[in-house]
Amino acid sequence: MAKGSSQRVATVRRKTAETDIALTLSIDGRGESTISTGVPFFDHMLTLFAKHGLFDLEIKAKGDTDVDYHHTVEDVGLVLGQAFKEALGDKVGIRRYGFFILPMDESLARVVLDVGGRPHLVYNAEAPTMFVRDFNIVLVKEFCRAFSNALGANLHVQLVYGEEPHHVAEAIVKALARALDAATQIEPRAADLLPSTKGKI
Repeated sequence: MAKGSSQRVATVRRKTAETDIALTLSIDGRGESTISTGVPFFDHMLTLFAKHGLFDLEIKAKGDTDVDYHHTVEDVGLVLGQAFKEALGDKVGIRRYGFFILPMDESLARVVLDVGGRPHLVYNAEAPTMFVRDFNIVLVKEFCRAFSNALGANLHVQLVYGEEPHHVAEAIVKALARALDAATQIEPRAADLLPSTKGKI
């Protein structure tokens, strides 16, 4: 295993009047992915997320993209967060905290997170131009909010600086993946311990 001592996988299905999503996650993967959400730019971001977090990820989503991309992006965030929560199980042995600072050309993003069971999002990222073709990168915030809530993660996202919206979104998503990779790794010195003084996270 690349990161853990046992299989940490989850399959989640969520169907509503707005979206139908099937997702399979392996935390201890190689960054391989098959992504189809009906939103090309979002597919690109999720492929980067899997690759840079070394998560194996399969997502098939159908949504009311003729209305807006919002429901699809938000609900994929919910399902992905739920999958991580299920795959992490009791969280024994994980490092729990992770952070990463990542450059993408003129953009620099910082992501810090705690998968300690307390959902909270602080998101400070606004580019001068917010659209990549017809994709408003404000939806990255909605994805992060849904993901944080479903996983139970304290997630802080900051765009230190950046201009080009594709680069801004890519820097944030890659930094999130790298920070999450760090937080979900098994700490060899405490592989049988819960990373909390409370006795539960």
